[in-house]
Amino acid sequence: MTEALTDERPVAVVTGASSGIGAATARALAESGHRVVVGARRLDRLESLAAEIDGTALALDVTDDDSVAAFAAEIPICSVLVNNAGGAFGLDRIEDADLTQWQAMYDTNVLGTLRVTKALLPALRASNDGLVVVIGSIAGTETYAGGAGYTGAKHAELAFTSTLRQELFGEPIRVTEIDPGLVETEFSVVRFDGDAERAAAIYEGVEALTAEDVADCVRFVADRPSRVNIDRLIVLARDQLGATGRVDRL
Repeated sequence: MTEALTDERPVAVVTGASSGIGAATARALAESGHRVVVGARRLDRLESLAAEIDGTALALDVTDDDSVAAFAAEIPICSVLVNNAGGAFGLDRIEDADLTQWQAMYDTNVLGTLRVTKALLPALRASNDGLVVVIGSIAGTETYAGGAGYTGAKHAELAFTSTLRQELFGEPIRVTEIDPGLVETEFSVVRFDGDAERAAAIYEGVEALTAEDVADCVRFVADRPSRVNIDRLIVLARDQLGATGRVDRL
């Protein structure tokens, strides 16, 4: 057990916290009084973040069963779990689909959320006032050409979150999905395999959401009284109508 987690602050866990929405969420929850455990594969970034927010950095690969088990073993009690780890890879049409990319998207977004949630449910129950937040996407309710792998994974994540809410009904655990639209982070650079120019084109002429905007939504949900369950938040930039509203930039 991580000794630092025995202090009196409620524990919040954020996956995929080495950058973007995850890192911003860790900072926001620390500001609201949580002891934040940050998990990701890039431990060097995590340790710097943990030092900044007086949190705890633990290595985590959500696609690896042993890594998730070792991570959860360090967390005996958890008040807030933010399943943020995920991502998109490629933008191929179905007829040209790269099965390796599809498998990676499902393993990270869907099975990663499943692995971590399942592993930490005992710790959430131990808090007697738990909250599971899943960072989904507007792509979980819409589709667009070239996006079937990612939209399919995010649709599955929405089904997972809705089902979890039903299955935990009657227990002191809230379940929320937050679905952002266009957010300017490393997301598109990763999607386009490091092509920064192509990624930057998506945001040209648009005031996109920031990672901090989404983190504010997480903090809002977490700060509600335990009787209040925000089932789902869809958060778009003013200049975006939906997942297909910017498809001309993909």
